[in-house]
Amino acid sequence: MQFRFLIPFLVLIHGSLIGQTVTGIVTDEYQSSIRSVSILNKSSNLHTHSDELGKFSLENIAIGDSLQFMHLGFISKTLVIDDLNETLNVVLYTNIISLDEVVISPKINPLQQVSDIDIQTNPVNSSQDILRKVPGLFIGQHAGGGKAEQLFLRGFDIDHGTDINVTVDGLPVNMVSHSHGQGYADLHFVIPETVDKIDFGIGPYYENKGNFNTAGYVNFMTKRKLNNSSIKLEAGQFDTYRLLGMFDLLESEKHNAYVATEYLSSNGPFESPQNFNRLNIFGKYAGFITDTDRIGITLSSFSSRWDASGQIPVRAVESGLISRFGAIDDTEGGITSRTNLLVNYDKFINEESSIKSYVFLSQYDFELFSNFTFFLEDPINGDQIRQKEDRSIYGFNSEYERSFSTEVLDGSWNAGIHLRNDVSLENGLSRTLNRKEILEQIQLGDIYETNLAAYSGTTIDIAKWTFNPSIRVDYFDFKYIDALQTAFSTQSQTKAILSPKFNVFYTLSQDLQFYLKSGKGFHSNDARVVVAEQGNEILPAAYSFDLGFTWKPTRNMFVNIAYWDLFLEQEFVYVGDAGIVEPSGRTRRQGIDFSYRYQPFTWLYWNLDANYINPRSIDDPEGQNFIPLAPDFTLVSGINLNLKSGFYGGLNFRYLADRPANEDNSIVAEGYNITDLNMGYKFKKVNLGFQIQNLFNAEWNETQFATESRLQGETQSVEEIHFTPGAPFFAKLIVEYIF
Repeated sequence: MQFRFLIPFLVLIHGSLIGQTVTGIVTDEYQSSIRSVSILNKSSNLHTHSDELGKFSLENIAIGDSLQFMHLGFISKTLVIDDLNETLNVVLYTNIISLDEVVISPKINPLQQVSDIDIQTNPVNSSQDILRKVPGLFIGQHAGGGKAEQLFLRGFDIDHGTDINVTVDGLPVNMVSHSHGQGYADLHFVIPETVDKIDFGIGPYYENKGNFNTAGYVNFMTKRKLNNSSIKLEAGQFDTYRLLGMFDLLESEKHNAYVATEYLSSNGPFESPQNFNRLNIFGKYAGFITDTDRIGITLSSFSSRWDASGQIPVRAVESGLISRFGAIDDTEGGITSRTNLLVNYDKFINEESSIKSYVFLSQYDFELFSNFTFFLEDPINGDQIRQKEDRSIYGFNSEYERSFSTEVLDGSWNAGIHLRNDVSLENGLSRTLNRKEILEQIQLGDIYETNLAAYSGTTIDIAKWTFNPSIRVDYFDFKYIDALQTAFSTQSQTKAILSPKFNVFYTLSQDLQFYLKSGKGFHSNDARVVVAEQGNEILPAAYSFDLGFTWKPTRNMFVNIAYWDLFLEQEFVYVGDAGIVEPSGRTRRQGIDFSYRYQPFTWLYWNLDANYINPRSIDDPEGQNFIPLAPDFTLVSGINLNLKSGFYGGLNFRYLADRPANEDNSIVAEGYNITDLNMGYKFKKVNLGFQIQNLFNAEWNETQFATESRLQGETQSVEEIHFTPGAPFFAKLIVEYIF
């Protein structure tokens, strides 16, 4: 009888010790909330992550359970629960980032985490240089540092951004219907030291990424606050100088503001000085106006001017007419500027739901002088061209997200809308002489382009499985007013495209995850192509899948392997350099991506990314079906160290294999391998370092094209490789004062 009365009492006590929910908030030592902290109950292996406000809740907690808090760049912390009714206030302290803190979870892209480590352990020279931290992505400059870089990813010669969606805090970087080329993505308005991390995804698998998201997307996430103010001076060969100032203006628990400014000048290694200079200014405020309402205001502006020696033909160098750093036409160059305003508003409705919105406005100017064919079209005056435009961009994005939980499953769903409007006035191509005289107007007109989109997706966790179906619809309105027509006429076309995606993850353990990603993406075409083709086949779609796994065989080792396949529909491409439309048939690309990271000691870090690709045209016969300039093998590796004594350094290597420069592979773009070195020492308030690019002074061609041209005095034109020489051995010193 006594035992029967004891049973309910024990059940009551047991119910008070387990099955309860613990809540809390995670902050850093500066009282700023930390998002995406991994919280693991080591007793039950149940886990969760902190939200945007650093808040978290974890169910089925009992007295005596151990909770482990882990986040990249912070010292891990373990707390033993002794009070189920207490709200936990957890403080994590910054630390040298470690692979041990990388967590394999469907909610966090582990490749992004290891790229965060790459950024912290290896210095970069520009914001575009950070793109190299995306596994498999290569860049090349071919206009004196002022023009957007040429991009390569997943067997695409992306040119300046045709098949990759690039944003900064959500602000679009790609320029639609640009005077130089579709998707033109100039990141030079970003100061690299303001970048906190990069959010990226390879393939068209993400519902909140629309236009240009075929090979992938990259979103630069700038710092919300500065921990210190600093001044940095860099000086290097070829009259290269850079001055950077970063100043913390406001720092409190709920409000932060800072400003950064940069000036860069260089003459480069060319015989004709580049006379390159760029001025950047960047300011950002972020703060809570209430406990659940956060606003952010970002204002940035840059201007750049340069001269360039252009792409030179191999025959001119081999004959001794010019050196590798000489020029056929040294009057190339340009000027560009961009001013951006971005306003964010985040509303945290409750612990399960939030609305994040932002509006943006950009004013952009561009003028570029080039000469690719020299005297092919005009034997007397030469073939110099000018591409010019004056553009305004405005738009907004708003997304609602809500998490949910039942006894069987957990998950979240989101829905968003997007609007972008571009007005590009006097968008033109003309033949010029000596950057002064206009000889002929080839293209000239005003472009009005609007993109309206809506999307929705859900993530469902059932045991070890995660399912992520989503869908997106985009609507485009293209308008072109041709100023060269005698009579006024607005040419107009509209088009819509539906893009479904479906991703599946199987997380066997915290150390091993398998995944299958699939989806449809697209890129728009130039408005002039759209109206010329009367809206036919002007939103070419990409269909792709990834099958792979992510594995941590040990706590300080990381491996990712994936096989992928991508099919791209028929497209029409506007060639801004000639003002013509070139059709390109269906293509298929498939390959294997391999990423490896190893950290044998807390101070030593090794990274390796290798990518094999087989890019081919589908409609052309065998042997005539190569895709010009599409890479088929790339490799990046480096070893970097960061000692507690303050000494740091790294040796980094990149390799791009030979690749076809035309459809039958009769002209080959030579590959290259380049090694860079950096070393330095950090005192309490002073950082001294130096960098050497191209340590072994390799002779390499950074960008290459198969081009038909004619030199002065030649009777016949020649088609061969035209190239921009890669930088020779280049050293610079760096001094930074922190206060």
